[in-house]
Amino acid sequence: MDRERADLTIDELSWNADGLIPVIAQQHDTGEVLMLAWMDREALRRTLEQDRAWYWSRSRRSYWMKGETSGAVQDVVDVRYDCDADALLLLVDQQGTGACHTGERTCFYRRIEAAPQGAAQEVPTTMTDAADTTPTAQLSLGTVLEELYAVLEQRLRDEPEDSYTVKLLTGPQDKLLKKIAEEAGEVIIAARDRDHDQTRYEIADLLYHLLVVMVREGVEPGDLAAELAGRRR
Repeated sequence: MDRERADLTIDELSWNADGLIPVIAQQHDTGEVLMLAWMDREALRRTLEQDRAWYWSRSRRSYWMKGETSGAVQDVVDVRYDCDADALLLLVDQQGTGACHTGERTCFYRRIEAAPQGAAQEVPTTMTDAADTTPTAQLSLGTVLEELYAVLEQRLRDEPEDSYTVKLLTGPQDKLLKKIAEEAGEVIIAARDRDHDQTRYEIADLLYHLLVVMVREGVEPGDLAAELAGRRR
């Protein structure tokens, strides 16, 4: 990494109120935008010292080196900052399968399509709304679980009052684990009774609470996908 062009120290960057700064990772030779993440001073220091991308997880409140478990590490070629010194650009050489936990090369692989001119477009505000407006045949379990995981992470960041999810994410662990045991028991009962609709309902409840555990314990969907893929092989 070229150190000679550095004209700013870490402490002189414009860190936000939480001591964080947004970071865009970009493939150094193609210009492909790979992902958005966050760093604090320590994550940036590690990145500069090791020439490997380190980030700060706001949901887990811990450091993580990109690709540490998957092998999709980011070798850092250069680190730049914008004109206001409140955002960073990491020029990297992306290794492995790619930057996105879904298995895609980049996290920015989907497009937003404009609604036809003059047509009203209502944006779903909850996972339930999204499911209600999407034809069943077009639903992907993986996509729904990833979206729900993102919603749970947002709940953890925002901590809205009187949120059942927030209480599970931040309250006593035993209460959440007991709830999982209860939901698993209800799946067993519904399946034993061969009640298709009730079994589907109870499995959905169980999956929701398992996702809460994943967010709470820092297990990302990509980690679970890699574990299952390894077992399949």
